[in-house]
Amino acid sequence: MHPFHVRRPLVVAIAFACAAPAVLHAEAMGEAATLDRVVVTATPVSPLTYETDPTLPRQPVPASDGADYLKTIPGFTALRNGGTNGDPVLRGMFGSRLNLLTNDGSMPGACPARMDNPLSYVAPETYDRLVVVKGPQTVLWGPGASAGTVRFERDTPRFNTPGLRIDGSLLAGSHGRNDQVIDATAGAPQGYARLSANRSEADDYRDGDGRRVPSAWKKWNTDLALGWTPDADTVLELNAGVGDGEARYAGRGMDGSMFRRDSLALRFEKRDLPGVLDTVEASVFRNEADHVMDNYTLREPNPMSAMPMPVAANVDRRTEGGRAALAAKGDRWALTGGVDAQRSRHRQRSAMGVDAYRAQPWETDAEFQTRGVFAEGTWHAAERRRLVAGARADRVDVQDRRATAGMMGMPNPTAGQTRRQTLPGGFVRFEHDVAAVPVTWYAGVGHTERMPDYWELFSADMGPMGAPNAFAGLAPEKTTQLDIGLQYRSTRLDAWVSAYAGRIDDYLLFSYMAGGMMGPMSAVANVDARVRGAEAGIGWRPGDGWTLGGTLAHAWGENRDSGGALPQMPPLEARLTAAYEGPRWSAGVLLRAVARQDRVAIDQGNVVGRDLGPSAGFATLALNGGYRFNDRVKLIAGIDNVFDRTYAEHLNLSGSADFGYPAEPVRIHEPGRTAWLKLHLAY
Repeated sequence: MHPFHVRRPLVVAIAFACAAPAVLHAEAMGEAATLDRVVVTATPVSPLTYETDPTLPRQPVPASDGADYLKTIPGFTALRNGGTNGDPVLRGMFGSRLNLLTNDGSMPGACPARMDNPLSYVAPETYDRLVVVKGPQTVLWGPGASAGTVRFERDTPRFNTPGLRIDGSLLAGSHGRNDQVIDATAGAPQGYARLSANRSEADDYRDGDGRRVPSAWKKWNTDLALGWTPDADTVLELNAGVGDGEARYAGRGMDGSMFRRDSLALRFEKRDLPGVLDTVEASVFRNEADHVMDNYTLREPNPMSAMPMPVAANVDRRTEGGRAALAAKGDRWALTGGVDAQRSRHRQRSAMGVDAYRAQPWETDAEFQTRGVFAEGTWHAAERRRLVAGARADRVDVQDRRATAGMMGMPNPTAGQTRRQTLPGGFVRFEHDVAAVPVTWYAGVGHTERMPDYWELFSADMGPMGAPNAFAGLAPEKTTQLDIGLQYRSTRLDAWVSAYAGRIDDYLLFSYMAGGMMGPMSAVANVDARVRGAEAGIGWRPGDGWTLGGTLAHAWGENRDSGGALPQMPPLEARLTAAYEGPRWSAGVLLRAVARQDRVAIDQGNVVGRDLGPSAGFATLALNGGYRFNDRVKLIAGIDNVFDRTYAEHLNLSGSADFGYPAEPVRIHEPGRTAWLKLHLAY
């Protein structure tokens, strides 16, 4: 057993909790916020759509980033980097197959190895809603999205009278975990100002065997929104944000010593218009990620490695875009149509020596531009039958700005070339509400085509056989998928099941081989593939505040060219939960069981991870409990991995030799027993 490390902020939090009922008071601004139970799994709110409140604590250990919180939704897993900044995977699909948005804007990250994936810059507790649409079953939020669409959103505050609202939380836990979150809004009927800020840090954690896993992080984010609300249906909002952080990575040769984010956005929305036209909305954004990776800030350079001397790389990506849409509705139909556009520029610089990169000039290596048009609508064919359909078309331009390529600085054969593609996409889905029982079933077919992203076009060492590089040789990925399922909802019982089967032509597959100066060499090529799987869940409320539930998720993939397994497929996973929510006390238990995975494609995968071989199954137990002091103050505690098991997820990285891991691939272990305590406050 390992001691629980709890820092001074926890003592302060407890003292504040005891004093809070005497110092907090309510203003005439509406009902107090409800402090609900710990989230361990999410359920669909409609066919293929999941929505949850990311301000609520989750278990295992409250989320430190966007990918961490997504794991509460069945079908999601994550590739672990260290203690934070994991890369999300849905149904075995990775990278830009997931459309990741924050406040309807995109921030794709800059690192060629996705050390700073898009959700690295997301503090989930500073958002009001997390919305996920699985599969190619919406066209409203950008191109690609063959696996799904993920949106972290903030709601528009409304005030009937002048007032102030404050929500906050303090968290302390094992391994130096220490978080603070505040969300403060001041406003009146004519407008508002909202400040959202968080700070999070943790030390290296220890696995079930007591071995230290390099995983420490520090991060912070601050966002300010100024809104004008001349009436109940209109909002004009200006949003500006900034953030930064650092993170140690057990599975990489370098750490992230800077994750700088600068964001600026403007949006307009007008609802409840007279006549057929219902809503007009428009938004523009500019996001910039400035990322530094090095081998000396958070570790000592390994003299026996491929990088024995201090070395650093600075990468930067600026993304600008916008969206405009009109929504109209009639008695039996609703339609949304619009246009969107996005432009992204990537540049980099690097050097040997401590901070020597700062003296180097920036070199732009890639530029992306996308312009799209879309329409999506719902037709109520009858009282209980609906037809939902959408279509979009995108024009994508990608320019290769690299003058040289490779470690030896050889001339780039595609320097200055531009690739242009027109990519269609669409879906149709039928939904039916059964009259006799509270059941909705659905069936939908979607098709999407995805341009290879920055990591596929520019990060791999080699492209397909016969092509000078990946930029010249890769074809767009084309996915056609069938989604079916049903939902049952009653007073005491909710149940749902969804299944999918897809055909992927020109699937973008990474392969790894020995021989590179900086480790294994990578090659990316198109193959044909097929996927299928299912998710299911049940929630039963027997009464008196009790809820019992369970979920099951399974994914399967095949390389049609080779007949073997498609890599990076998560194994079968089950979750069993029990929770009690009383007037004051709450408690919960989570049993997570993961099967062995022996369908693998060794040394194949994506730009981040590759199959390291079969993985063992495991099971973990987590407990939580809470006490509600009043409607505005609640204290929640939890213990994850109660039995201190030593285990590793199948989707994983091999440990870096810089930290004493052996040369043969060894998966990074998950945290051992972990305790945490969280205070939630509302004013």
